[in-house]
Amino acid sequence: MALSRGHKLTIIAVILLVIDQVSKILVKTNMTIGESISVFGDWFQILFIENPGMAFGMEFGGSIGKYILTILRIVLVVVMFIYLRRLLKKDAQVPMGVCVGIMMVMVGALGNIIDCMFYGILFGESTMMQIGGFLPEGGGYAPFFLGKVVDMLYFPLIDTTWPDWVPWVGGESLVFFRPIFNFADSCITVGAFYLLIFHYKFFSEK
Repeated sequence: MALSRGHKLTIIAVILLVIDQVSKILVKTNMTIGESISVFGDWFQILFIENPGMAFGMEFGGSIGKYILTILRIVLVVVMFIYLRRLLKKDAQVPMGVCVGIMMVMVGALGNIIDCMFYGILFGESTMMQIGGFLPEGGGYAPFFLGKVVDMLYFPLIDTTWPDWVPWVGGESLVFFRPIFNFADSCITVGAFYLLIFHYKFFSEK
């Protein structure tokens, strides 16, 4: 029996979410903050940091901002889930690519929501000297909703210094790509750009 589009999307979503969470848990329970593992030379590294705020290491308004950001993420996931269900039920002509793109953004947001909601109570604190263990005796490192997002993907494709003749930044460090992110961030970015590049006409017509 052939799988419906909804079932196919569910399977893909579960696979992506499992990859995201397994990669984060492995890093969280085996590495210290700032520890790195070279994957392909110097230009692709697993570099463990924890992000207290938004994607790519950005922050937003302390603890209150953290609550607001997590709630907004939850609302976003719920809205996208409802919208995706309506697309699947009401319009059989909706391209599968549109559904996949929306699902990727939704799963990426959900992956980081899990970190914020549960990692603080499930794991110990990670430091430059200490690995954050699972279910530590003294309890987790943060209350419910205030966990940190685990980031580890680092691609310093260019790591050099600016030439001295460049105004304002001459002689300073030049690293591209500097942000450290995770698999969930990748799902959000790839899904969003895929929709914008290949399916913008679908949304403009709607």
